[in-house]
Amino acid sequence: MRSPRRCSRNGCPRQAVATLTYVYVESTAVVGPLAAFAEPHTYDLCEPHARSLTAPRGWDVVRHEGEFEPPPPTTDDLVALAEAVREAARPAPAPRPPDPGQHHENPNQTGRRGHLRVIPPNH
Repeated sequence: MRSPRRCSRNGCPRQAVATLTYVYVESTAVVGPLAAFAEPHTYDLCEPHARSLTAPRGWDVVRHEGEFEPPPPTTDDLVALAEAVREAARPAPAPRPPDPGQHHENPNQTGRRGHLRVIPPNH
């Protein structure tokens, strides 16, 4: 199941509610509502970090003035949750008994299994 996006600030465990984007050409940092998808070169922030963000000297900060709210669960989240519940409820498969007609390899014999080669231990 997909977990909620977390704040990009080091060590911050809070859920992200805002997205920070830098507009380098205009020397502006823009803090707005959480973007629908995580994008490269943007940063997800929790509310305290979104509200307290400062920009370098000479830069402007454009900040969303409304409330920062966590995004509602999406259909994908609900489907993932239902699949996780189904998977957890599924009984584990019983181990298959060895087939008496199958050839069993001698552990001291060199052999091949697919792309791997069995090498016996040195005695």
